[in-house]
Amino acid sequence: MQVIATEIPEVKEIRPVRHRDPRGFFSEIFREDVLRQQGIDVPFVQENHSLSVDRGVVRGLHFQLAPAGQAKLVRVATGAILDVAVDIRRGSPTYGRHVAVMLSAAEGNQLFVPEGFAHGFCTLEPNTEVVYKLNRYYSAEYERGLAWDDPELGIAWPISAAEAILSDKDRRQPLLAAMPPAFRY
Repeated sequence: MQVIATEIPEVKEIRPVRHRDPRGFFSEIFREDVLRQQGIDVPFVQENHSLSVDRGVVRGLHFQLAPAGQAKLVRVATGAILDVAVDIRRGSPTYGRHVAVMLSAAEGNQLFVPEGFAHGFCTLEPNTEVVYKLNRYYSAEYERGLAWDDPELGIAWPISAAEAILSDKDRRQPLLAAMPPAFRY
């Protein structure tokens, strides 16, 4: 398992090794000891699975406030996504910056998104399934969001706003500049 720091060092891309033979492949997709050695010392307690039927589905940018802040380990079971993590830790040298990584079932790569980051993705293929582990349980009380298309974030989404398929909730999320502080660095 290879753990790679991104432009924001706390966000990490994980590339499990695939052992191939004529039957297909075998891969360890989660090893607590390896992740811990690489600075990802997070006890995961919940796992979610989403299906997005169409290309261009945008889910996010989501996060939960403390004390229910969540770290995520995201992977794609079928299809592909552009996965995005935005630093929303006030006082951070990378506040308002983001990391965007293409995750796909074909590559098997994953993205670790720590607490203090808003997370979202856009599907690049129809019938994309995303599976992610979380270190804290979902809490409607602490759930928040950020506008996926906030121009100040400069995210190069692979679709236009007119093409994006969003939930009503995600259409109404605030811009980062209008959002009260959620996390401190």
